[in-house]
Amino acid sequence: MSAARDLRSDIPMHPVTADFDRAGYHVFADGVDADDAEGLLAAIRQTRNFDSSLFLTEAEFDADPLYVGVNPRPGRNLLDAFDDYLGFVEHDPGVVEGLTAVLGGGYELLNRKIVCGVPASAVPDWLKRRITDNPVNNLGAYVKPQFRDVTYFYGIDFHQDLIDFKDRDADFVTLYIYLHPVGAHDAPLFLLENSHHLGATLFPHDLTRNDAGFLYGDRKGGTVQTTQKMLTGPAGYAAMWHSCTLHGTQPDAADNERLSLRYLFAKAPRALAAGMDAVNANLAGPLRLSATRTDLDAAGAAVIKGNTVNRV
Repeated sequence: MSAARDLRSDIPMHPVTADFDRAGYHVFADGVDADDAEGLLAAIRQTRNFDSSLFLTEAEFDADPLYVGVNPRPGRNLLDAFDDYLGFVEHDPGVVEGLTAVLGGGYELLNRKIVCGVPASAVPDWLKRRITDNPVNNLGAYVKPQFRDVTYFYGIDFHQDLIDFKDRDADFVTLYIYLHPVGAHDAPLFLLENSHHLGATLFPHDLTRNDAGFLYGDRKGGTVQTTQKMLTGPAGYAAMWHSCTLHGTQPDAADNERLSLRYLFAKAPRALAAGMDAVNANLAGPLRLSATRTDLDAAGAAVIKGNTVNRV
């Protein structure tokens, strides 16, 4: 495997691309502007209380259970209301350089939204009973409709961001920004280094804990030893990863919500070869799947229990 050479030539890869090729992610050493991050955080917190008032009652949910169409979407995305604030992320020189290195010029925004790690104190007891040990606790189904312009999580098992894109190549990256300091008890992201090397695999993933981290398999005979990385840092912390890199979070054990920005950026459709092409050429598995997960029924409700990241 040529871990530090560019697919197009014999010149060294850009450092961000080399990180992607080696480990499946890159942390921006300087992050983005912390003051701007905290200013946006304050503005977001003015829009609602991130507590139990977000949620439907059990009777309200049972009267009309809805599991799909409950995430932010065009016309219902709180982050779009703060478009004038977002230059500190979208035009940050280090972020732009990193995205350009991996995706090439003219890269495209696929999606951007606010993600809330909901603290345990805010989740109603009836809901905790229902969702305990679910692989993916996206709480949008249980949130009042007027608040579904943000994505709310209470822990999510190790997954690839390709999970939401069946029949699409892994030609995009995730950029994640912490708007306030995130420590070990603030639902930080856990990322499995090297996991992208197996390419696209079906969720829930085949992971076995060992002394070195996790042995990850593709259920076709391929395996890779991964090392767990906990992403913690100050306001403005910024990291970016491959769409086949496994990552997850535990439930938020702190008293306050964890508020972050999640961006998805992709290569332009007719872009010339970029760093992502060199990275993907080194993957051992496929770049796309016609089905990405087996944990949901036809209505979108969880039918499989078990959550690896909660046992970390």
